[in-house]
Amino acid sequence: MRYDLVIFDNDGVLVDSEPISNRLLADYLTGLGFPTTIEDSYRDFMGAAAHTVHDVIAERYAGARLPETFDADFHALVFAAFQEQLTPVPGAAELLKQVQESGVRYCVASSAHHEWIRTALARTGLAGFFTEEQLFSAQDVGRGKPAPDLFLHAAATMGVRPERCVVLEDSPLGVAAARAAGMDVFGYTALTPAARLAAATGLYDDTAQAPALLGLDGAGGR
Repeated sequence: MRYDLVIFDNDGVLVDSEPISNRLLADYLTGLGFPTTIEDSYRDFMGAAAHTVHDVIAERYAGARLPETFDADFHALVFAAFQEQLTPVPGAAELLKQVQESGVRYCVASSAHHEWIRTALARTGLAGFFTEEQLFSAQDVGRGKPAPDLFLHAAATMGVRPERCVVLEDSPLGVAAARAAGMDVFGYTALTPAARLAAATGLYDDTAQAPALLGLDGAGGR
């Protein structure tokens, strides 16, 4: 099937930020007195909007509250690490080039803040594939994944019906959001076990496999 809009998740699908951000988040929470492993962070926060961290800590620790500066301080830690460590997901630039040359419309829809998205794309050399109008954040809708709001907002803004959209995701929350939006979704299993993405339309473990899933290389899509 050839789609009318490809919606990319950013972290973990285009930029290899998940190991960096989840390690820093686990360390930061642990230092604040909320013991968290990187595996915990992947399970509980990967693909989620920023408010999820606050919600989970409050639920698990009898209403405990993170510092008011938590989000700003964590973002500063991550941005500093990005400058030295962040790289694109292998094959991401080639995939974006193929989608761009195919004429199929595309965009990013991420739970992260706009500043985070822009910083990550710029640091990895992928910013040139996108205009500001192609970048969508959970900030735009108020509710992040697994709610479908972000994907529906991106589709509506790009002028494409949900059933003509496909999402590339690497988190269970993202897969659930795409399904709730009535979109096909292909799960990237580089970091997330395939079983946790079982609700996806299909799975891939190498970005080079994505063009066939998107119907861009003559392989017939799904």
